Amino acid sequence: MDESAQRAIGFSDRIAHLVASFAGSMVFVWLHVAFFAGWIGVNALGVIPFDPPPFGLLTIIVSLEAIFLSTFVLISQNQQGKEADKRAKVDLQVNLIAEREITKVMTLLTKIQRHLGMEAKNDTELDEMQHTTRLADLAAATEEAEAN
Repeated sequence: MDESAQRAIGFSDRIAHLVASFAGSMVFVWLHVAFFAGWIGVNALGVIPFDPPPFGLLTIIVSLEAIFLSTFVLISQNQQGKEADKRAKVDLQVNLIAEREITKVMTLLTKIQRHLGMEAKNDTELDEMQHTTRLADLAAATEEAEAN
């Protein structure tokens, strides 16, 4: 997550992202391995087991942890999805600007070509490329292609 996105999200979302990031690390895995091994060792081999097998308390703790971790991960994914949408909108704007600029350059090159007497004959592809792309037409074509 970049700095501007970090500043834009709230404290609780920042905490959720940190927890989700930590939960996706090998340190988290090894801490759990040590915790479970210790818990099982103390309760299966210990003198005074506080959670004898089948480890009902451990099961409850693990279930609650799973609920909270999945919630943190979903919050983090939602935030990342929002950021991806923002980036996609910026990319679209940049691409549309670049497309207009390229169309203008192609039009100017065609004019220069005609002025020099080097006009290409029947270049339908070039003619099509010199027309401004309409976003609504592009969106409709994309939706149609995805439907098939």
